[in-house]
Amino acid sequence: MDFIPNLTTIASFSVAILLLAITPGPDMTLWISRSLRDGKGVGLMTLAGTSFGISIHTMLVAFGISALIVASPTAFAILKTGGAAYLLWLAIQAIRHGSTFVVSTDKQKESSLTGAFLNGLGINLLNPKVIIFFMTFLPQFVTSSDPHVTGKLLFLGLWSIVLSLPLGIAIVLGANSLSTWLQQNRQFLRALDYTFAGAFSIFAMKILTTQAR
Repeated sequence: MDFIPNLTTIASFSVAILLLAITPGPDMTLWISRSLRDGKGVGLMTLAGTSFGISIHTMLVAFGISALIVASPTAFAILKTGGAAYLLWLAIQAIRHGSTFVVSTDKQKESSLTGAFLNGLGINLLNPKVIIFFMTFLPQFVTSSDPHVTGKLLFLGLWSIVLSLPLGIAIVLGANSLSTWLQQNRQFLRALDYTFAGAFSIFAMKILTTQAR
């Protein structure tokens, strides 16, 4: 079990992750908007997609690939542009189809769940701030001379998912519990569509101004 950090490291890492988990960002905004619009099933699949994205980021950091992406101006610029474009697309979708989206068949529902997972995965992987964060955050809890550093980075990354997932589920279920009331108050629901569109647009601008250093 050499890949498991000591209890002090795990405890300090856990506190940091829980604090970060309650900080709003593109991932959380997407969970809430999809839960309010399409129900808890879609919201949970969106959450699953972002969580899977975190596991990929963890592997990229553990094996040093993230550092190569950030070190390449061209790769980093492409990542920034793609991430910002994706968020702006989500903003447009929120305005065009937000409160009017209806799932009417099982086939459509299955497609929606798959799409929700891919939405969550995409918004997470295309966010350069997440790459930079994991590059700078995870290594603080290991030492480069540790022969088991790769295993410990993988453990900490996966542990962050285990810790933050229950909070994400609570947020999704909480948003879903409001959906019935919101469906009866369509004007307020439409206002939320524009709110989420604005939030996605702001996150897109922030991503475009992200620097690799």
